[in-house]
Amino acid sequence: MGDDVPLGALVGLILVLLTLSAFFSGSETALMSLNRYKLRHKARSGHRGAKLAESLLAKPDRLIGLILLGNNAVNFAAASLVGVISRDLGGQLGLAIGTATLTLIVLIFAETAPKTMAALHPERVAFPAAFIYYPLLKILYPLVWLTNLMANGVLFLLGLRKSDTEGDALSREELRTIVHEAGTRISTRYRQMLVSILDLEQVTVDDVMVPHNEIVGIDLDADIDDIKKLIGNSSHTRLPVFRDNIDAVVGLLHLRKLANVGGKSEFSKADIEALVIDPYFVPEGTPLSIQLVQFQKSQQRMALIVDEYGDIQGLVTLEDILEEIVGEFTSDSGNVDEEIVRESDGCYLVSGAANIREINRVMQWALPTDGPKTLNGLVLEYLEDIPEAGTKLNIDEYPIEIVLTKNNRVRSARIFSSKGEMSVAHGSLDHSA
Repeated sequence: MGDDVPLGALVGLILVLLTLSAFFSGSETALMSLNRYKLRHKARSGHRGAKLAESLLAKPDRLIGLILLGNNAVNFAAASLVGVISRDLGGQLGLAIGTATLTLIVLIFAETAPKTMAALHPERVAFPAAFIYYPLLKILYPLVWLTNLMANGVLFLLGLRKSDTEGDALSREELRTIVHEAGTRISTRYRQMLVSILDLEQVTVDDVMVPHNEIVGIDLDADIDDIKKLIGNSSHTRLPVFRDNIDAVVGLLHLRKLANVGGKSEFSKADIEALVIDPYFVPEGTPLSIQLVQFQKSQQRMALIVDEYGDIQGLVTLEDILEEIVGEFTSDSGNVDEEIVRESDGCYLVSGAANIREINRVMQWALPTDGPKTLNGLVLEYLEDIPEAGTKLNIDEYPIEIVLTKNNRVRSARIFSSKGEMSVAHGSLDHSA
């Protein structure tokens, strides 16, 4: 063969085969490295290369069969030519040198370099390659089909089935990772909102409810003047109506309805009772994602949370759930910002009634949220006793000093968050009450 074909032509043919090998190797990596969701978006936007690539990846076994068929064919052809040239020029020693040289060239220029470039810029390689692979697959389909048939037969004997794959469904944590890795493509504000939406299934109504003892409502046993004063000063449009305490709830009142009976100053208790609607109850532990849908279906905006015995545990509103997504957008007196007062660097005076999740969100802390919902509950659970003022403890590396205890509750506590303050306080911690 070496006598019939010029050496230069054989070397040129080898270079062409190595170029094809690099193309097959790089395009395979590029196609398999494509972000399937970006690819789908580009395809829906009309990008021709993306459409072809998406069509090819819909049957990955055929695409891989085609690429490997071409890649192996050109590699074997190049190896044969190098073997012929090396043997003609240098005999057995030349054959050994030629084989080693070809292996090094293929490894660097036909495998590592093109695959690395394709992994770094998959779309720049994959989309042009799709224009070649799409018609090539149709031409070589019988050969590719036969190859895949035998390969799938081997996999079948090994107990592997196509139906065993899980598909492209993403878990919530995987979606969180995608959102976080979006970088500057999505603003920080929108990223936080998207992550909050994903977290709605993990947060329950218990985490955001107004506790039983803090529910503000209309007590029909109170003096009518006190009721009018309460309604006049209320920042809410809906209030629960009860007798003596919230456990004897009568219903819910939309304050705007009072405008039909003389406004917020000219009405009687009978008018209030006539305007109330039946209370809406939900069980404790209901995930916010479910409760949001239930509010929409029932066309309600406020619900009373009950335990397994039917006792009222708290109150949740639609606004409470929306604030879990978009953050605080009201200026109510119960805002967590008003329950945390900065005293010095790393030292904060926190109300015992403050919600732990809200504290963590505002202060970027990591107090435990898998137990009690308030700081008071967290301290009582940790100490298993009602502490006196001055008691010091350490919860998850956060030194806490009890400032005020009243009516069997921790009213306020001082929390040290900075490492400097933590080290100072750590030496004098007293875990006993």
